Amino acid sequence: MTTKQRAYLKSLAMTMDPIFQIGKNSMTPELTKAIEEALDARELIKVSVLKNCMDDPRMLADMLAERTRSQVVQVIGKKIVLYKEGKDKNKRIELP
Repeated sequence: MTTKQRAYLKSLAMTMDPIFQIGKNSMTPELTKAIEEALDARELIKVSVLKNCMDDPRMLADMLAERTRSQVVQVIGKKIVLYKEGKDKNKRIELP
């Protein structure tokens, strides 16, 4: 992913609300599966890490990206933005 593409995805994610929250249970298989399904449907999602989660958001982002075969767009504070290019019929975002 180029810096121009990453900047474009960041601009799209600015107006988004987080659709998942990672709490004290941290990463569970169910959460990973739900995030993977959301990525397949939406391509770009935002995840919030709650204060009671003791894990580092950067580490969680890398783990999520690896498990869902997606890319980390950015991690700011306790917000994670992930991108996974959609299949032909689900492709909504055209990268520059």
